[in-house]
Amino acid sequence: MKETEQQTHDKYVKTLMDISRAITSDLFLEDLLKLIVLLTAQMIGVEICSLWLIDENENPPKIRLKATQAIEPEYIKDRSLNLNEGVVGYVAVRKKPLMIKNVRKSHRFKEKEMAKKLGLVSMVGVPLKLQNKKIVGVLNCFTSVPYDFSETEVNALTTVANQAAVAILNTELMVKAKVIEEELESRKLIEKAKEVLMAGRRMKGDEAYRWIQKQSMNSRKTMRQVSEAILLSDEIFQDKRYNSTKK
Repeated sequence: MKETEQQTHDKYVKTLMDISRAITSDLFLEDLLKLIVLLTAQMIGVEICSLWLIDENENPPKIRLKATQAIEPEYIKDRSLNLNEGVVGYVAVRKKPLMIKNVRKSHRFKEKEMAKKLGLVSMVGVPLKLQNKKIVGVLNCFTSVPYDFSETEVNALTTVANQAAVAILNTELMVKAKVIEEELESRKLIEKAKEVLMAGRRMKGDEAYRWIQKQSMNSRKTMRQVSEAILLSDEIFQDKRYNSTKK
């Protein structure tokens, strides 16, 4: 039974709300991306939905498949492309949606054998765009029959893609903040350990630092771990000395 325009609209709104709630939840990024492609595939009613992210740590940058609701081994294998390759590279570089009526006949679609094996025909790809216009990835959808994606569907997919982009940015910012916080905490512990060594072993500051550094290399522990051990040892020593004076 064909959906009415109102039913379709309501389904899109519900899906977008579900994705918005997921983005503000405590889901790990990998789980969040999987949920996004699953909800998107259900919303549009497509055979395969996949999400690709640009890896700027590569030189030159590559775009990698990060999430899909597909279960076919041919599709979910580890896949990556240069930014000048395939339809995902095309969408990422040109920063705008791309629709193809038949991927098996398109010169831009490179994996024609896979499309034939999986029965993929039409596709739409939209960029994951941040507010500063930076593209961080691409959202792809495939159908198993010839299909013309409507403007409403492309707009809905664009909204999903932009929500995903925000989620990815927020995750990166949280990770960076955590790294900075841990680095500051490590520096504080190293400074405290240096003070213990300077007081207990009559070392200068640079000598204490080099001693911690050498212990770190010899023990294959981080300088933070060595510093924590020094502080714990000093705490135990101080407790013993305090208890002995009470007797």
